[in-house]
Amino acid sequence: MNNYDPTDLRGQEREKAEELARKRFVQEQEDKDFKWLMSSRQGRRIVWRLLEQAGVFRISFSQNSMQMAFNEGGRNYGNKMLAQVHTLCPELYPVMVREANHGRHDDGNANHSN
Repeated sequence: MNNYDPTDLRGQEREKAEELARKRFVQEQEDKDFKWLMSSRQGRRIVWRLLEQAGVFRISFSQNSMQMAFNEGGRNYGNKMLAQVHTLCPELYPVMVREANHGRHDDGNANHSN
């Protein structure tokens, strides 16, 4: 049985506010999780590997249109992850690139909280 009352405007507003608060909490937790992942050398290696596997750093062209659509889907997901890096912890992107390209690890386990 549904208790929805279309005339209860206050109740509807309260439900909208509660849903917005739930979504905000989930997004904040996801952001914290991603920052935690990027705060360590191991986490940055995982992110870099996922970006590479998604095809962010290569073209997705294929003469087979279905293959190209598939490649673009993965690349789209990778670009979203790359955008997370640049939004949540942009200072760690050059660290991750340097570690991936040169194998140099500044302090081995940087613990950045940003």
